[in-house]
Amino acid sequence: MQLNQRATRLATRMRSRAGELRLEPHTIGGARVLDLGVRAPGGIGAGVAMAEVCLAGFGEVSIAGGPAHVFDGPWVWVRTDHPVAACLASQYAGWEVQEGDYFAMGSGPMRAAYGREELFDAIGLRESAERAVGVLEADALPTPAVCEMIAAKCSVKPEALTLLAAPTTSLAGTVQIAARSVETALHKLHEIGFDVSRIESACGAAPLPPPAADAVAAIGRTNDAILYGGHATLFVRGDDDSLREVGARVPSSSSPDHGRPFAEVFAGYDHDFYKVDKLLFSPAMVTLANLDTGRVHRFGAYAPRVIARSFGLDAD
Repeated sequence: MQLNQRATRLATRMRSRAGELRLEPHTIGGARVLDLGVRAPGGIGAGVAMAEVCLAGFGEVSIAGGPAHVFDGPWVWVRTDHPVAACLASQYAGWEVQEGDYFAMGSGPMRAAYGREELFDAIGLRESAERAVGVLEADALPTPAVCEMIAAKCSVKPEALTLLAAPTTSLAGTVQIAARSVETALHKLHEIGFDVSRIESACGAAPLPPPAADAVAAIGRTNDAILYGGHATLFVRGDDDSLREVGARVPSSSSPDHGRPFAEVFAGYDHDFYKVDKLLFSPAMVTLANLDTGRVHRFGAYAPRVIARSFGLDAD
């Protein structure tokens, strides 16, 4: 599906709009690196563009209102007619980028070029790309060694690699994480054994949290936006019985860790993501709309009190 080729076009367009998006382009280790919030100010527009690169151009992201009883502020909306390619083969942050002291969560279509995750055994969509594009959720810009390592694993030259970087504490980084309402629903369905090829289209939304001053608080708020305020609507094919059976296991409320702000949950696991119950990472609410039968199945519920507590809205 030429995920990296599509994302390369978007990243090139972003670079041409550097002043407008308040990003800073760099060349590091031969690779093109776009700073969207590490040192550069970035912003909402940069975050929207970053999220659309994460989706490899197979989805659209926008900022609009949402259910005011949940969060009376801006929401991040996403829609795609290629959900498996956009969300699982590209947007999902499935690559732990580690080189020396550097660490980042890697997403974007470079994952399909690397293709080492077991996820690709199920969905296919590995690709041999002439250019590779990735998104790094990191507090620092990648080093030359990091860029060279990623390029080698993607089987491209460093000059053919483009990386976008922003920390969770930045506005752009916050936007691109809040744009994962659909991705988390699809990944949860995959994890519990549902055939995600049945999903033809999807749309979703989550509150845009105020950026936090430190990394742990930022991780908490961005996760809470999805866990307690996210809603994904998936348009699927097939029988209704399987949707009823699987649906209740999809929302974040299916996890025993549900109910507290994520920062508290995270602290209870010594700030180790891999100790947190995997069933927690999904939207608050999921709607499965059957294109064959016309029936609609909804599961889960919003948790506005947790959103208010996490976002600091109950402090007064």
